Amino acid sequence: MRKTSYAATFAAVLIILVINILSARLPDWLIAKYDIANAQVTVRYGLMKRCERATISFPGPSKGGHLEYTDYECRTFPLRVQDKCDDENRLFCALWTSAQYFTELGIGFAAMGLTALVIGVSTHSRRKRVWRAVAGLVILHAVFQLVTFILVTELYRKDRFPAFEHAKPGVGYVLNAVSWVSGFAVGVGVIVTGVAADRGYKWAAGNRSYTPIQGRGDGSYRRIHGYGTNA
Repeated sequence: MRKTSYAATFAAVLIILVINILSARLPDWLIAKYDIANAQVTVRYGLMKRCERATISFPGPSKGGHLEYTDYECRTFPLRVQDKCDDENRLFCALWTSAQYFTELGIGFAAMGLTALVIGVSTHSRRKRVWRAVAGLVILHAVFQLVTFILVTELYRKDRFPAFEHAKPGVGYVLNAVSWVSGFAVGVGVIVTGVAADRGYKWAAGNRSYTPIQGRGDGSYRRIHGYGTNA
């Protein structure tokens, strides 16, 4: 594969990795809003945190005026006692925690893909082979992010947690979807380009492409000499 192809892949995987990290850390996969008397409560659920903002309005001293008190608090989510993980929400807590682990594994595979790219482009012989490892790692990343998406979607859709009845998807949920869709697209793109390079297509392999020697059944290759580089 060309160096430019690897450079484009590196940039794409790096962007996906950043999106994954943001998605995992943002406490707004699901957002529930409640209006209680003179109070407005917004609860945001992330893979690892639950954040609650409560705004209470009071009549002000002046005519038509009002005063507001706002409280904002975050905590780890889910918790054994507060979220009843030992009782009726046992299954929910186990699946939600599993989603956390799966997204962390996906982040790890994306990071490994970047490392493989950095190491693999050092020599021409490595560039011929490393695309397979890169494609596999990127697709594994996408698979784990997709599993996270499916778990959260099922828990939300079936109201496995009582508060999810009033919840709507947030930014973290959308970013996760973007990450696994992009991961599969990048993985397929690397496979198509890598296979084309192995078959000697110049657009994929560059000016130093290799093609099979005619009449040889052992899979031998000969170099096609050309001017310039394979950048």
